[in-house]
Amino acid sequence: MKAFVKRRYGAPDVLEVEEVERPVPTAEQVLVRVHASAINAHDWHMVRGKPYIARLSEGLRRPKDGSIGLDAAGIAEEVGSAVTHVKPGDRVFGSRYGAFAEYVAGKNMIAMPRNATFEQAAAVPTAGYTALQGLRDKGGLQPGQRVLVNGAGGGVGTMAVQIGKALGAEVTAVTSSRNLELARSIGADHVVDYAVTDATRLKDRYDLVLDIGANHSLSRLGRILAPGGTIVLVGPGGGQWIGPIARVADAIVRTRLGSHAIRAFLADPNRDDLEFLKGLIEAGTLKPVIERTYPFDRIPDAIAHVESGQAQGKVVITVAVADPA
Repeated sequence: MKAFVKRRYGAPDVLEVEEVERPVPTAEQVLVRVHASAINAHDWHMVRGKPYIARLSEGLRRPKDGSIGLDAAGIAEEVGSAVTHVKPGDRVFGSRYGAFAEYVAGKNMIAMPRNATFEQAAAVPTAGYTALQGLRDKGGLQPGQRVLVNGAGGGVGTMAVQIGKALGAEVTAVTSSRNLELARSIGADHVVDYAVTDATRLKDRYDLVLDIGANHSLSRLGRILAPGGTIVLVGPGGGQWIGPIARVADAIVRTRLGSHAIRAFLADPNRDDLEFLKGLIEAGTLKPVIERTYPFDRIPDAIAHVESGQAQGKVVITVAVADPA
């Protein structure tokens, strides 16, 4: 099968298409014939090998694992002996490293929403997990609370606005001027143009700040928290060396010394949360925002576009699938 691989760090154009062995599913996995995939910020970070601290686990001089891509939607080709929730021939979606390929095998694959296309389904997993877990699990968001989504125009941000509304919150979206109407269209109660208004100087106070943009210090974000409020860090912060670690360390210190909780996290892919997101899509309360669709052979261009920070919502890949072997 054809798959994109990363053999060295660099710009997205270092990725190459190679013929690799088709994965063999384990007892708990589903082999998926990929019809669509999606780009995440994780992809360009892994291609670049940045922040450099990531190379301690990913490989100092070159990547240990050539696989790339996280999200996929397609047709279940085979299922492992322990899999009972889907069967061969089902339309499925989910997440598994190595999704920029014609086939991928993973355990976090479930039946697609009835009302979603392959492209829409592929746009959901990683961004959806991140937004849901950031709001509900790390932020403890409750109905009637006020949440500010800082960086609401991208993949995670557009998911967070909609999921926040689905959880019963009053949502303020902070984004660029070109994304204001988009934020309104997906349910934001209030919108803030960060080029015009400094969100950390707003008079309102928020129970939760979901910080995707990572463009304000934690002390400044703390100004707009209500008593007992929480900041959840999604964006890694600036700097290619220790910047992200320093921001997390700052969060730990401030949480211990102050009145506000500040939490950083990495999303945990799991079928339960994917089922929850599927339910929101089928109920019509969550609709993936897709800005552009690229063909499989232009994955490097798609990653570069997301890296530029200009993408509105998600960037999706259509995969020219191979005939079954």
